[in-house]
Amino acid sequence: MYRVIQPDYSDVVGKMVHCKVDRPLGSNHPKHPDIVYPVNYGFVPGIFAGDGENQDVYILGADEPVEEFTEKVLEVYHRFNDVGDKWIVVPEEVSFSKEDILQKIDFQEKFFDGELFMAECPKNF
Repeated sequence: MYRVIQPDYSDVVGKMVHCKVDRPLGSNHPKHPDIVYPVNYGFVPGIFAGDGENQDVYILGADEPVEEFTEKVLEVYHRFNDVGDKWIVVPEEVSFSKEDILQKIDFQEKFFDGELFMAECPKNF
């Protein structure tokens, strides 16, 4: 029998990060033009993910395209069949349910097998 161990993201969740947006809300995926980004998507310069690239982030709560964004990591979407986790970054005054987050990132995550993880349970969960 195998035991699934939940990754520990306690050093990430709650951390303030500065993000650069390379795929703003409303833009098309560079390799798959039929995928339109319903949220801002970017990366944290200088922090590297499992794929050796800058850490990817979904930015929720910014309802217009942005070039940069500085806020806290709310949760981490861990992909089981890929090496790149995705950080969920939101303004501190905005809250999302787990279901809302999964719905907002489904446009891209539906192609992967993963789970939303958090270090501690926020007020709205």
